[in-house]
Amino acid sequence: MAGDFGTRFMDKMVISHFADGWSDARIVPSDSISLHPGAHVLHYASTCFEGLKAFRQVDGSVAIFRMDRNVARFAQSSQLLYLPAIDQEQTTRMITEIVALYADEIPDTPASMYIRPTHIGTEAAIGKAAAPSASSMQYVLLSPVADYFAGGDACLRLLLDEKGVRCGPDHGMVKGGGNYASALKHIMRARSEVNADQVLFCPGGDVQETGAANFILVDGNQIITKALDESFLHGVTRDSLLTLARDKGMDVQERELTVEELLERSAKPDCEAGLSGTAAVLAAVGTLIHGGREYKVGSGQVGPRIRAMREELNAIQWGKSADTHGWLTHL
Repeated sequence: MAGDFGTRFMDKMVISHFADGWSDARIVPSDSISLHPGAHVLHYASTCFEGLKAFRQVDGSVAIFRMDRNVARFAQSSQLLYLPAIDQEQTTRMITEIVALYADEIPDTPASMYIRPTHIGTEAAIGKAAAPSASSMQYVLLSPVADYFAGGDACLRLLLDEKGVRCGPDHGMVKGGGNYASALKHIMRARSEVNADQVLFCPGGDVQETGAANFILVDGNQIITKALDESFLHGVTRDSLLTLARDKGMDVQERELTVEELLERSAKPDCEAGLSGTAAVLAAVGTLIHGGREYKVGSGQVGPRIRAMREELNAIQWGKSADTHGWLTHL
């Protein structure tokens, strides 16, 4: 996988500030943020963000994938963190403006332009541990990224953790920095102790998600994944993959999945599992680690269904297949 994914940025971004209302958006150098050391975000994690991509189409044009869904989730995260409400129309304009500015620099597929809208609390008020920031800023960064699977398919090792939690069970819908920070200690421990790539959080035996991706189990014509609730992130890629699976008549089950059932199904030779997210789209899972033992998922290798699901969604994103759901915003 691309170890340097998201480490290069375009030299300009678009920014807007909230005081009594939102300021007009401005294009500024991407290293131009100035924050007071007492800014709310630095002390109380009043920060949320999004991740979406712009793709070079086969005809040479540029399209952004599912921008409306990401902007709506950005607004929801801001609301749940009690940050000032974003103006979704303004945020949409900010995204399209900065992407259009760099349209000529968006790489050919399978590479893309990663888009990172960010919203942070800026009020200098270290006494507000139990109160929201009255002021904030939002900005949109761009990062050209290579194919996540450069060098071949990934086949991940997951530690099943029945005790740890990624974040507070009523806070998982927020795409915020605090949730990723709270998962990090579990991920680092799993890497050190059992050479796992990620932790699949399964509190009380309930299979949820990893630190940065949704989990999908594919067993024959069945796709099983946790039903939407507030304990985990409602992934846009997850929704896209499930929609396409339903289009093909697959049996999509959004329901409780226990560790016991997961291990039982994974033992089948043709079972497959994957992690869905913006960066990788769908990365195969080859090994589950639980109770000091390792369990192969199916053959332990990347399976045909996971690969086909990823390729089907990529084809829509790249303009190679019809966008029947209206997911692409063409510039």
